[in-house]
Order: sequence, then C-alpha cells, then structure tokens
Amino acid sequence: MAGELFSYQKAEKLLDPQREEVVPIDQVIELLNLHGDEKVIDLGAGNGYLTLPIAKATKDRVLAVDIQQEMLEILADRAAEQGLENVDRMPSGIDYLNFPDGSFQRGVASFVLYEVDELGKAITEIHRVISEDGRLLIVEWEKSGDEEGPVMDERLPKEVLMEKLNDAGFSVTSGSMNSNVYYIVAEKEKAV
Repeated sequence: MAGELFSYQKAEKLLDPQREEVVPIDQVIELLNLHGDEKVIDLGAGNGYLTLPIAKATKDRVLAVDIQQEMLEILADRAAEQGLENVDRMPSGIDYLNFPDGSFQRGVASFVLYEVDELGKAITEIHRVISEDGRLLIVEWEKSGDEEGPVMDERLPKEVLMEKLNDAGFSVTSGSMNSNVYYIVAEKEKAV
C-alpha cells in the first residue's frame, strides 16, 4: 500500500535547514555524478529542495515532476528568485512520464517512491526515460529508524526496491545517508 502524499500545505517543512542533515545536497550532487551537461529529471520534486541545487550544477535542463501543481508553483517562484532559467515543471505522477525513451541522463527520486501505488510500473517507466549509461538516485526512509518521516508501515524496504530496480534492468548499489535514510544508485546499462 502506498504511503500518504506529502501535502503542499506543509511545503515550508521541506526547506527547513535541518533537512540538510537528512539529505545532504552535496552528497546528492556527488552521487548523481554530474559533469555539468546532463539533462536531469527530479521525480516528486516538491518545492525544489533538490531541483534548484541540481539546476545550478548542470548547464542543461532540469525537469521537476510533481503530482501537486501547488508544489510546482512554489518551486517556480524559488527558481525565479534564484535567477535559474534551466528549470522546467510538469504536473504528473511518476507512473506515466510523457517523454521519449532515453530523454534524461540523470534522475532523482527523493522520498517519493513509497507514495506510489504501482511501484513496478513506476520503476519501469523511469527506466524507459533514463538514457543508456544514465543514472538514477533514489533516496528513501529506512524501514527501521527514528520517528522522523512517514510511519513505519508506509516505508519502502531497501531490498524490495533494489529487487524491483534489478527487474527493470538497472544495475544497483546502495548506501546510507544517515541512520534513518538510505540511497540507491541505479545505473542503466547500454543495450548489447
């Protein structure tokens, strides 16, 4: 069962300075292995906590996808305030992405996959839009951990997610950002 959608009405919480301890932006940029010319998709972008720093790290476009139009409007205001002109927005879920195959060299999905109803379908769709030799970074809550984040029953076990990513055709490695948050780097291999 999918977790509860994080409401746009609590968007400011996503910009709390303590969030840097939960999801360090520098670590995200490093794990994405950005060289400055990649097109990036941020799935479940919210108000742009990761979108905007990623946009500063690449000269190409960054597409923010979120199911809540209100979140994307907050993101657009923040991008304008920071003078970022390479950020695009699309209101959409992540189980159907209206883009050609291989459209993005990098992708990030932070605290969003646990909210998805059909995880396998969403991962297959993400795999489709990531280019060969592309990379997807997933950040999710540990199934065990402290009280921060969603309730334990809504959290997505790392092993389940890694298996679904492997089944979709990604090569995966994982690690921890802290005791409460794990990450998975999923790489799409070149077709043989």
